[in-house]
Amino acid sequence: MQTWKLPPLILHPFAKITDQAQLVEAELSQRGILPTEEISTQESINQQLLAGRYSEVRMLFYVGRDLARWIDQCLDLASRNERLKNIGLTYQTFASILVEHPPGRVEDKLKKWGISDYRSIFSRALGLNALFADLPPRDLLTDEFLRNYYRYADQLFVSRQFLWGTSELNPAQFEFDLFASGEYSKMLERQWNEESPESDTGDS
Repeated sequence: MQTWKLPPLILHPFAKITDQAQLVEAELSQRGILPTEEISTQESINQQLLAGRYSEVRMLFYVGRDLARWIDQCLDLASRNERLKNIGLTYQTFASILVEHPPGRVEDKLKKWGISDYRSIFSRALGLNALFADLPPRDLLTDEFLRNYYRYADQLFVSRQFLWGTSELNPAQFEFDLFASGEYSKMLERQWNEESPESDTGDS
């Protein structure tokens, strides 16, 4: 079985701990689990929850940019390969590989990072990427959208996947690696240092 090496997927940091803590605290307060003296009014609880939801949208928006950039790189690679460019590979092909059929080592690395539900994160990130060209300011998003943004993002992803068909290729025919942005930068730096001629330190 022939396989193709795809570009590496480079992901930037997902979210700040403070953003996640803010959302968890608001949800616990809304359910009455935290002491009432820690949050004074229902309105403040609601605003804290919405702020946490916006932090999630922001995180997914930037993850979606990373994923969309990777898909564009894959499409560019396919367009320059004699065999692949005649198969009819589309955005949907690589989105499906990424969300549903990533290589085992990519899945293992995501789990090592503590990301077990990567399918939801990736699909929602790509769903929001289909809607927003730039991250919208908080005041341009309705409270209703923020409370339920994940439902909209799920439907956007599914809708985009059905716009065009996907190739019948076996996903196992595609391999790629996953790196955090900082990890990848350090790897490139090591490679450049190894490739630098030793004569650079000589007298000129």
